[in-house]
This record gives sequence, structure tokens and C-alpha cells, in this order.
Amino acid sequence: MPIHEPSFDVLIIGAGVSGLIAAREIQGSGRSVLLLDKGRGLGGRLASRRVGAATFDYGAQFITTRDARFEAILNQGAEAGMMTEWCQGFAPTSDGHTRWRGQPAMTAVAKYLAQGLEIRTEKQIVAIRRAGDRYSVETSTGDLHFASAVLLTPPVPQSLALLAAGEITLDPAMQRRLDGIQYERCLAVMAVLKGPSLIPPPGGLAPTSGPAAWIADNQRKGISMEPAVTIHATHEFSLAHWDEDRMESGRRLLDASLPWLGAEVLRYQVHGWRYSKPVQVDEHPCALLQASPPLVMAGDAFAGPRVEGAALSGMAAAETLLAHIHR
Repeated sequence: MPIHEPSFDVLIIGAGVSGLIAAREIQGSGRSVLLLDKGRGLGGRLASRRVGAATFDYGAQFITTRDARFEAILNQGAEAGMMTEWCQGFAPTSDGHTRWRGQPAMTAVAKYLAQGLEIRTEKQIVAIRRAGDRYSVETSTGDLHFASAVLLTPPVPQSLALLAAGEITLDPAMQRRLDGIQYERCLAVMAVLKGPSLIPPPGGLAPTSGPAAWIADNQRKGISMEPAVTIHATHEFSLAHWDEDRMESGRRLLDASLPWLGAEVLRYQVHGWRYSKPVQVDEHPCALLQASPPLVMAGDAFAGPRVEGAALSGMAAAETLLAHIHR
């Protein structure tokens, strides 16, 4: 039987970095917040997976920061033992900027950001509708959640589809602006090796040619007990092979990466990131779609295509929502 949930001040769709950071800011101001996410876990592209004794970071590989507010959050996470420094650049040079990684893996960063927040996973949203002076959010099981304001943090095309399903129309200029945001795709291969790879310390490299955009040694990185590599394909390769058998596409990518593997592949898995990173970034850190009741969109398509960009967009969205929500 469908459930009608009590109303919250703010409902956030998506428990990735933008949603988690925004929720921390909003809840810290004394507002009630609920996060809903379609996945079983948290963090979006802060994604890790175990295959036997091997551990993979297969989404975001590291975190950098130049913003003092976000740096303070990472430092607090490091003090709590949830993240640590990986390196300050990749061979053959170092640029002096810290690359953070999760401890023990990237999902730990999301778990740290989620502390103290009310989050419900495996909640597939199908529509957002106006309900008087608030919004109703419907799940695939017919449950209804109500809030005085809504923040959308999924990839822009998915967010727009939820609004269209609930017959929420946007200003034509805003609609065109958001329709123009496109994303790269990325096929990610997670391979367990029989022995150590040939990837030099500290365990990551970006090939200058070929179908691989990034290759990382998770054991050298410090997160895997067994030799295990993550390979991210280029957008061009991913798009060309997106609809093919995933294991066959993964084998193509492994064959192209043999110079860096150095050992037999024992087993592998392939994951497809349909919305890997935005092709272009919006000029604003978030988008106020409607002022009353407040409806805001945020994510890495607004403040930048990296983890820090998603975090800064979440901060901007929280500030915008708090400025417009009725007291």
C-alpha cells in the first residue's frame, strides 16, 4: 500500500556529493531534510566495489580542492579516519596539490558526509508535482513524500524527466539552458590481476593515446589487498561500444591496456557511467527553477565536473534554498 510520508522542509533527490553537502548545510541551519536515492548505496560516483579480496574505486578516482570551505570538510574527514592523502601528482612530475582518496575506499567519503542525515535508499522517483504551496515527490511504489522545497541533484536529463512527468513547466530560457547540458559516457573496467601491474607509483596514469583515458592500480593506491586495476575508457570509445556486449567491450579495453598491466587478467567486470561528466559546465553554481515554492537543481554540471565542483554546487543550492524557503 502506498505511504504518505510526513512533510519536510527540504527534500533532496540524490545522495551524491551535491545532495549530501547541501543536506549538511540545510540541516545545520535548523531545517528538516530528507534525502532519497534510487541506489542501494550512497555517493553516486564516489563508488567502490569488492571482488573477492580485490577492491576497486571505479568512479571518481581522487578528490582535489582549492576552496577553503570544502578543504575544511576533507580535513575533518581525514581526522575522522575516513579519507587520506593518496599523492600530490602522478609520475613523472608532482604539482604539489593533494589528491585525497577514501579510507579504506572512496565510498567512505560519502559515508562520512552522510553522518547524521536522514537518507532513504532504493527509492526510485518517478515524478515531482506541485501540491499547493509545497511539492509532492512520488516513488515507483506509489509512496508520496512532501516538502516545502525540493533540490534535484541527479544528472540534468534525469531531473528534467522527473519534472516533465509531474507536469512542471520551466521558463523557456531556463529550459533551453538546461536542455543544452550534455554528458560524456564512460565504460569502467575492474580487473583482478595475477601479479603486480606495470603502472608506476603512485598508481595512476592518463595515457596520451588509445581508448583508455585513465588507468589506476588499486593495490598501489593502497585500497586493495590483491593486484587490481581500474580502466576508464574515453568518451569516444565508450559511446562507440555502449550498446555492445559489456564483457566484449571490456576485453577490447584490456587488450589495449596490456603495456601497463604486466600480468594475466584473472577476472574482470564492466560498469557503464552514462553521465560520467558534463561536456560543458553551466555558468551558475546552481539553478533556481522556481522561487515559490523553491525548486533548485544542482550538481557537477553547474560548479564544475569534479567532486569539488559537485560539493560547491551543493553549497550554493543550500544557500539559495534557505534564502527562498518560507519561515
